[in-house]
Amino acid sequence: MTLLGPSSQKQAIGADVTQPKNRMKMRYGFNEIYGWWHFSQGDHREEIQRRLRLMDTKVVRVFVFDQPVPDPFKDWQSFEGMLQAILDIGAKPMITFAKFPPPYDRAKNIKDFVTRVSEVVWGCIERWGGQEVSEWYWCVWNEPNNLIVGGDLNFGQYRKIYEALSEEILRQLSPYLGARKAMIGGPAIDGTHRAYWMDWIARLVSEVDERKVGFVSWHCYGDWRPAVPSKSLGLQMWGSPDSPNGDTFETLLLSQTPGYESRARGVSRLLHGHSALNVCGELNTVSHHEYYYTLGHNQNLLGAAYYASALIHLIRGGADLEMRWTATSHSEAYGLVYLDGKPSPAALAKQLFAQHVKFGDEISFPVNRADSPHLDVIVAHGAGGRTSAIFVNSSRDAISLVPQAMDASLEDCNSLFRLDQTTGERVLAERLRGEFILNGYGIGVITNTGTATVFD
Repeated sequence: MTLLGPSSQKQAIGADVTQPKNRMKMRYGFNEIYGWWHFSQGDHREEIQRRLRLMDTKVVRVFVFDQPVPDPFKDWQSFEGMLQAILDIGAKPMITFAKFPPPYDRAKNIKDFVTRVSEVVWGCIERWGGQEVSEWYWCVWNEPNNLIVGGDLNFGQYRKIYEALSEEILRQLSPYLGARKAMIGGPAIDGTHRAYWMDWIARLVSEVDERKVGFVSWHCYGDWRPAVPSKSLGLQMWGSPDSPNGDTFETLLLSQTPGYESRARGVSRLLHGHSALNVCGELNTVSHHEYYYTLGHNQNLLGAAYYASALIHLIRGGADLEMRWTATSHSEAYGLVYLDGKPSPAALAKQLFAQHVKFGDEISFPVNRADSPHLDVIVAHGAGGRTSAIFVNSSRDAISLVPQAMDASLEDCNSLFRLDQTTGERVLAERLRGEFILNGYGIGVITNTGTATVFD
């Protein structure tokens, strides 16, 4: 391939490798944390919820006893309203139980925690009925291997907590499950900068009763370090180097997205012979929530390219569910959708992606990745004869594309939706005439169902 660089020379990119088609099995989801009130009760909730429907959101993760979400013992009404809003958009809650004060292996602490969890599960069954609640997801703890987030437990401590909670949750759900498996899981492990994170998943599926593990969950961000020099923020990196900053840091971030494929594939290998789902429970470009730290890379065009590229690689790797951190944002540098319901560029990218690559679609990946390291492509064939392709440019340079050269089935796709550095952070709808250019970071979608696409 040839990139359109400073010399303004361009060459269309074709493909010489087409992998066999298979079925899209990944569902889309979100974490909903700081914006829960706006999502469920705020003045702009209808617009926020509309956006999440357009993103085909099937699971929304919320927390209990941790993070700034309503405590069901202190404010059941708000807790109930939050869960009802999730159901209203056609999704299922993933309720995450975390955490209690140390010592984490003290029998009384675990017993008290199980009692509180039991009350929450019971309250949900009383409110929504056992059949509905039996279809929800239940996550035990959050990043137990992360000192700041989850307490830096060892696996033995975590397993005791997991066994106790899963036993109680399963006890309450069993009358309604029939032949289905309860969607209980964990460890929501920090895989961004923690060594041996896969040990936790390997041990969970091998040491815990199969009936108690419906999914395994792992987290991955592009980086956790600031996008600016740490000294300018008064930060101590605790032995870690500063990020390279600037253009080099941007390149480094976008080089991480193929890792989602290898991680998902590795977890799939660990799950061989087990009937548990492979869940990327948190992903984002930078694991922080303030603009001064991220420079907007979670939401801007770079963030849009990062997220869309990560989705393609998660699909390739066999993930069953992805859950971006987060859905709505309490700041201008974190969630996909702002608190007034307006979408960030990354939200628009997800909105286009989810409308054109759907669960059950026949999919293929027609691009030679060695020759086109900055280009990710997925082609989807769906219900009603829909044919679509998504192109992601993860470089600052422009790329010229001839879709038919990649896949002959794209010949009838005459609608183009483009979000890149020349579209003013909005989606531009165009008629496709054989060739198009993605100008820097961004996403292009071509389809034969353009009139059905919502791109506002």
